[in-house]
Amino acid sequence: MVMNTRLKSGISKFFNTALFCLLLLAGTDGDAFAVAPVAALNTPAPAFSAVTLDGKAIGSAQLAGKAYIVNFFASWCPPCRAEIPDMVALQNQYSRNGFTFIGIAVNETAPTIKSFITGNRISYPVVMSDDQLLGSFGRFVPDGQIKAIPTSFVVNASGRVTQVITGGKSKAEFEKIILAALKKPVKVK
Repeated sequence: MVMNTRLKSGISKFFNTALFCLLLLAGTDGDAFAVAPVAALNTPAPAFSAVTLDGKAIGSAQLAGKAYIVNFFASWCPPCRAEIPDMVALQNQYSRNGFTFIGIAVNETAPTIKSFITGNRISYPVVMSDDQLLGSFGRFVPDGQIKAIPTSFVVNASGRVTQVITGGKSKAEFEKIILAALKKPVKVK
């Protein structure tokens, strides 16, 4: 059987590229590709404190015993914009049950976000991101950096991060997550 020249050339390029990559990797120590450890889910939520854009204090101390979702977002982010009306509706529906969203605006100016809050009738607390917030919640994602928005951190009523969500969610998906987060753990005697 005779191998056609184009196929032979393609196979040769593949093996040359693979050999190059292997040689490149062999020349590095293991630390070159090390990834920061990710905090395990179902561990205590990070302690944090911030001031909302309307001047109120919000933080882990005020949220003790409540379920909440910390949502890193931006006004210019299409998936963020798409999920916010559902988040507002769910906030209005479940806030009396001990639940809240907390919006953390990323790469924004305060005037832009204040206008965005008003225009979207956001009823949950919103703060500007800072290094402390990014670092505190960053430990739950690879490389310790929140690289995509929206990214949400679900904290149950026991104060534990139970889920990290990258990307937008529908109202039904968020509602299912909220109901699970509101459940108090059963104590075994």
